[in-house]
Amino acid sequence: MNQELEKPRLLLVDDDETFCNVLKNALEKRNYEVIVANDVESGIKMAEISEPEYAVIDLRIGYQSGLELVKKLISLDGNTQIVMLTGFASIATAVEAIKLGAIHYLTKPANADEIVNALNKNEGDTSVSINENPLSVKRLEWEHLQKVLMQHDGNISAAARALNMHRRTLQRKLEKRPVRE
Repeated sequence: MNQELEKPRLLLVDDDETFCNVLKNALEKRNYEVIVANDVESGIKMAEISEPEYAVIDLRIGYQSGLELVKKLISLDGNTQIVMLTGFASIATAVEAIKLGAIHYLTKPANADEIVNALNKNEGDTSVSINENPLSVKRLEWEHLQKVLMQHDGNISAAARALNMHRRTLQRKLEKRPVRE
């Protein structure tokens, strides 16, 4: 039997082509067959053709949400192990990713070993430490903006109206990376 056929197939979708190339090489060294897409539409097409066992999906793919891709991948094959990867982590998007079928949610920068561990982790970890410090005001604002945006299906105009703020102000706030705790 050809050893190439034994490699698990992994779909990697991120709009950062350099990041994709680096991660693809690292995952191939860990015995995965990696298929790369740089937008949601290509990711869906590649998933329909290749039927991946695993997927690593960026939360923000250009101006689109990787959550849509998670939903589509699960509808194609409910057994696909999906890790959501993001530089814009929030509680709201983490909850939605898991509800839609992702098995793990990692913040960037994450290395290939962390991603592989997340792909193969099927149970929760009760030993995760609980932070004793409350979130900062800036972080609470970021989380609230994300929650309202999710409630409005990612529609910035609708979220801005709900928040009683100008759409451009909301866009500027969302473009900033969340405050690290």
